[in-house]
Amino acid sequence: MEIRERLKEFTVQDDRIGAVSFFGTFAFYFATLTLAIANQGTWYFLIPMMILNGLSAVRLYVLQHDTGHASLFKTRKHNDWAGEALSVVTFAPYAAMRHNHNMHHSHIGNLEHRETGEIHTMTVREWNEAGFWERLQYRLYRNPFVLIPLGSLFTYFIRYRWPKNAHTMWKSVLLHNLAIFAYMGVLYVLAGWNGVLIWFLASFFGGMVGVFMVYLQHNFEDTYWDRRPDLDPRLAALQGSSALDLGWWMDLASANIAYHDIHHFNARIPHYNLRKCHQMIRDEYDLPTIEWPEAIRSFSLKLWDEEQERLVPFPKNQSQGAVPAE
Repeated sequence: MEIRERLKEFTVQDDRIGAVSFFGTFAFYFATLTLAIANQGTWYFLIPMMILNGLSAVRLYVLQHDTGHASLFKTRKHNDWAGEALSVVTFAPYAAMRHNHNMHHSHIGNLEHRETGEIHTMTVREWNEAGFWERLQYRLYRNPFVLIPLGSLFTYFIRYRWPKNAHTMWKSVLLHNLAIFAYMGVLYVLAGWNGVLIWFLASFFGGMVGVFMVYLQHNFEDTYWDRRPDLDPRLAALQGSSALDLGWWMDLASANIAYHDIHHFNARIPHYNLRKCHQMIRDEYDLPTIEWPEAIRSFSLKLWDEEQERLVPFPKNQSQGAVPAE
């Protein structure tokens, strides 16, 4: 049976499951934030609560991502309402996030439209033609000790205040920013600057987990990039997107977005169906998974080699081309 047909049964939304996930994650988010602020003088309780709060923020972001695909609830109206509510704690203006992410889906794996991706990737040819300053900038950008913390700070706290294509929906972006400042104001009134700082650090940690996951979704050795007319959307979805097997706790925290290959193949599958969908078809269609060792090693891969059709590290010296990972 065609894989697309096999996936249809998993595209059915269940409002009850969606509501439990939505309200339950919100309750957990505010409970952990409240406990962190209430126990700020007890570091061995404060830090775990902040970590859990950051992870729940990651899950809320994935739920918002589902609403953008109209897959969390059955109706577009309910998805849009939920997406707007989630935007206050995810820092992502809903309309702009939905538009830009759908652009990403439209151009997945397309070397001529890399601007729609979350993480920029240079080709080996572009690297060889680049000057000193461009190479230095790219080296810093792709360094995980820069990409993950600064990526979290820049993307969620700065860039999302005026994201790509925001000029087409500037009113909603401004209202979104005002809602975030109002949220911060309430935190300040209730818990002072310490409360705001705890919220910020927990959110910053959640942002780093988010950048880590986003990187691994399309940056691994045997990913897929190509140019039209040779670009194959099926391969771009299944081979160009990863399936991460990082443990059930990561699946829980990330609302199963780790099974990104299935999501890209059919974005209408809600997060609560992704894991069981992937497990059902992974052996039948030989879908590979990435575990922790390969996930960590993926951060050493920097350039797309069009000849070898794989992601490779930087060359060891400037006179050599990039080589495949060992």
